Amino acid sequence: MQRIKALNPETTTGKSKELFDTIHSKLGMVPNMMKTMGNSPSVLNAYLSFNDDLGKSSIGNRLGELIALTVANINACEYCNAAHSFIGEQLIGIDKQSVEAAKEGNSSIAKEEAALKFAQILVEKKGSVSLQDIDAVRAAGFTDAEITEIIAHTALNIFTNYFNNALEVDVDFPESPLIKSIAV
Repeated sequence: MQRIKALNPETTTGKSKELFDTIHSKLGMVPNMMKTMGNSPSVLNAYLSFNDDLGKSSIGNRLGELIALTVANINACEYCNAAHSFIGEQLIGIDKQSVEAAKEGNSSIAKEEAALKFAQILVEKKGSVSLQDIDAVRAAGFTDAEITEIIAHTALNIFTNYFNNALEVDVDFPESPLIKSIAV
């Protein structure tokens, strides 16, 4: 059972209501995670701003979604795994095989796989990566700007994973099984 209530967008007022209206106009709904974040307009606004800015990053939405899936599975976040499986397949057009591979930190595209492995290392080492870890992702063809974007995507997804796991936010996306065997 969800530990903090998700606000009702129809009865909420103030800044959270404004943010909910914006979300609804873009998505046609307000996901439970965002309804729950709305308890603090500052948290919801920070999440939306960070997410929006990263959506414009040079690594692109496809890799951003794949990173989200890798991180969600490392952190056993059912909400984020379901949400990003749905978003990846239905909204971005990522094939199911790539979505499932990303849950394990894998990709059939070598450059993507290097980014997913780097995201895994970031989570495992709590950000304290080695120069060799940076050099490996750079050798795969990522620029310094793109490496910072991989780190930012990983950090944003750790935040949402922790938020959803701590509060047991009710999943309002189609179920998608977590991969239990991912090693970190």
